[in-house]
Amino acid sequence: QVQLVESGGGLVQAGGSLRLSCAASGGTFSMQTMGWFRQAPGKEREFVGAISWSGGDTYYGDSVKGRFTISRDNAKNTVYLQMNSLKSEDTAVYYCAARVGWTGVTDRWQYSYWGQGTQVAVSS
Repeated sequence: QVQLVESGGGLVQAGGSLRLSCAASGGTFSMQTMGWFRQAPGKEREFVGAISWSGGDTYYGDSVKGRFTISRDNAKNTVYLQMNSLKSEDTAVYYCAARVGWTGVTDRWQYSYWGQGTQVAVSS
């Protein structure tokens, strides 16, 4: 059983930056693909990006490509989401999630474990 706790959310002006963290406990963090998703009010949960267990592969949703970067530190059991050039449409609750494997990495239903989410609000 993997427990995930996100932190780092908050209010930021458009064009600013935030870094989210997701700390994992239990299970074998270093063997997990880690994903970030977000959900805005009234919308479906959206894939933001993912990183493979080794950190060697990353994949991003089109809406954040070039602005967001995912990294991980397996020694600290932590994955990060660096968000730059934030826009008002990035406002959402951000969730980290864990799974084994890489196939279908954008599919939320492929993830076994989820954090409770952290709110990001971008003011224009």
